Amino acid sequence: MASESGDDQQLKLYSYWRSTCSFRVRIALNLKGLKYEYKAVNLVKGEQFSPEFTKLNPIGYVPVLVDGDFVVADSFAILMYLEDKYPQHPLLPQDLHKKAINYQAANIVSSSIQPLQNLAILKYIEEKVSPEEKLEWAKVHIGKGFAALEKLLNNYAGRYATGDEVFLADLFLAPQLYAAIGRFHVDMTQFPLLARLHEAYSKIPEFRDALPENQPDAPSS
Repeated sequence: MASESGDDQQLKLYSYWRSTCSFRVRIALNLKGLKYEYKAVNLVKGEQFSPEFTKLNPIGYVPVLVDGDFVVADSFAILMYLEDKYPQHPLLPQDLHKKAINYQAANIVSSSIQPLQNLAILKYIEEKVSPEEKLEWAKVHIGKGFAALEKLLNNYAGRYATGDEVFLADLFLAPQLYAAIGRFHVDMTQFPLLARLHEAYSKIPEFRDALPENQPDAPSS
């Protein structure tokens, strides 16, 4: 439900097509049926460090959500804001234990995997070590996180990560799995549960619409 222009009252999402953090928020907006204006930020060109963007997020990361006069950055903060303000299609289960597992799985992705594969880290390794080591670094840390997630979700997964409904954990897992398979070429035979979830996510329209290649700023070829 993204558009490249909109009225002043419409939600605005500052996003980069390949950003897994932005991908999470795009899924949530789609699931909740919220229309938003897509504001592309080219991370490769360094647009995230422009004075205009750092006014929105001083640390210079995407995503950023603008809701009227309110600005919030960081995907976790954005998702919790959307959950509180727009309760349709809840992102968290009512069950206390399942809710905690959703938080735990989301944090494994957002704290123990994604920061170690982000653009700045990979660029630093490429420059200081070697281009070849960049890919290996990412695969090692993704694999470590995936092994933990495979064990954690073993007793909770149904059709999706924590049962038969899509919740917060799925919003973090889907982009990470997509990047691991398509960008970092992780061998998913080691992680059968996660591989199955990846297949399940590919069949959900709201997830498909949020895919990197379906964004306005995605390369045409």
